Amino acid sequence: MTVIDDQGRPEPPVAEGEAATLLGFLEFQRATFAWKVSGLDAEALNRTAAVSTMTLGGMIKHLALVEAGWFAKELFGRPQGEPWESVDWKADRDWEWHSAPDDTPEELLALWKQSVERARALTDEAMADGGLDRLAVRGWSDGRHPSLRWILVHMIEEYARHNGHADLIRESIDGQTGE
Repeated sequence: MTVIDDQGRPEPPVAEGEAATLLGFLEFQRATFAWKVSGLDAEALNRTAAVSTMTLGGMIKHLALVEAGWFAKELFGRPQGEPWESVDWKADRDWEWHSAPDDTPEELLALWKQSVERARALTDEAMADGGLDRLAVRGWSDGRHPSLRWILVHMIEEYARHNGHADLIRESIDGQTGE
């Protein structure tokens, strides 16, 4: 039974196996991010807090890239898809952050949601082919390959870190606070 909190987020299971727990926490972090960026217009998504250049719009596009990168490119060695394949990453390593103001809120959220849905499907595929111990096709220069378990924990960390950033920016926009 999935418990949904007051913000519409699925609570992670409290007494399930390792896979259900990891996936539960990743879905909770994804839902927290969706909550933090919901209902904002382009001006709000391009606002910064303090001296940082980080915006919620840039964060949406960055997390869409992270989802595509880890689950398609790294785990399976598949193309990340567009818009990522057409980017000249050598010319701008932070293209997703810099180009986000050119996109509408609807385009940014659609890109992120599409990336999350694809990541979910690829996670299901990996779970059916080795489970949490399944190694990524792409490895690091020292020969190691991260497991699906490592990728899921890394994604939880990635969302948790950016959810903290999103908290600060969202509070500066309209005063909304919460975990």
